[in-house]
Amino acid sequence: MAPTETFASMQSTANTAPSVSIVIPCRNEIDHIANCLSSIFDQCEVPGGFEVIVADGMSDDGTREILSQLTSVHRSLRVVDNPARITSTALNSGIREARGRYIAIMGAHAHYARDYLKASLQVSQQTGADNVGGSMVCVGNSPLQKAIAAAHHSPFAVGGARWHNPIYEGPADTLFGGFYRREIFDQIGLFDETLVRNQDDELNLRLTLAGGKIWHSPRIKSWYHPRASLAALFHQYLQYGYWKVQIIRKHGRPASIRHLVPPLFVGGLLGLLTLSFFSTVSLWLALTLIAAYGTCNVVASALTAVRTDFKNFFTLLGVFPCYHFGYGVGFLRGVIDFIVLRRAPADGFTRLTRSKQPLRA
Repeated sequence: MAPTETFASMQSTANTAPSVSIVIPCRNEIDHIANCLSSIFDQCEVPGGFEVIVADGMSDDGTREILSQLTSVHRSLRVVDNPARITSTALNSGIREARGRYIAIMGAHAHYARDYLKASLQVSQQTGADNVGGSMVCVGNSPLQKAIAAAHHSPFAVGGARWHNPIYEGPADTLFGGFYRREIFDQIGLFDETLVRNQDDELNLRLTLAGGKIWHSPRIKSWYHPRASLAALFHQYLQYGYWKVQIIRKHGRPASIRHLVPPLFVGGLLGLLTLSFFSTVSLWLALTLIAAYGTCNVVASALTAVRTDFKNFFTLLGVFPCYHFGYGVGFLRGVIDFIVLRRAPADGFTRLTRSKQPLRA
């Protein structure tokens, strides 16, 4: 079989277990699901073939109709229901249905290089890693979305998270999506269904604590469209920070020290501003902290604009604070809810706020 042949020409029969099972969590993705699946069905040959399982959260925007049409064309595409409508339950529903030796978690809001699965399999076998992933490159359409995409790849936005660096090769603490050895789920369990966000971070932390190996490679390429507004970006990271507290509470430690920097900064600033009503020293310390952050923001915005497009500069000045203050405020709210008051998650954090969600951001 020639290397250029696509999945459509080599679908496995119903009686043959595929090598790879692709699991896609999905809800109301009418604008993206067809392009996502097109990039998957156009994949280069993978030894043993693969199947595609879409776990749909009861979409009501026309996504189900598109999936129904595609299942009539592609025998290896299956759709399972996800009535809970959150990513963790979708992933677990798909994994339970999967027959492959490898599980590829792929997002409906992304599209993939033709050799994505082939490269994932090769990197997995060459490194011996339990989970591999690669360069999720952000691309934008509007000027604001382009600036958000540029910030995504800046170390200032996410504290130098390795999976945000599209050219990084080496070990990582988490990844976009993920290409897992199937037996990992038998050993450490499935995704934590109590988590609305960060379920992949938590699973990868469990994997690392169990002695597993996670590997990032730029040979594994995909593209993703980020949020299109500052409000949506802020709320995205508000939820990331909020649910990160539950992971730390569960395991008694963060996966990385970078997860604590935004809440320490925001908490320290709020504390100093409160004390400034009673202390001039606290006021000056708060102003100094604000000035220091502002300087870092300007420098990071300029460096990022030079690397991408200088027209992004002024927009980036507003984008970076959405990452940091959104995450920091969300984390502090999580501390209040999960640790101080020990109560159930607040209503505003129990569902994804945007229906068109990638697996990772």
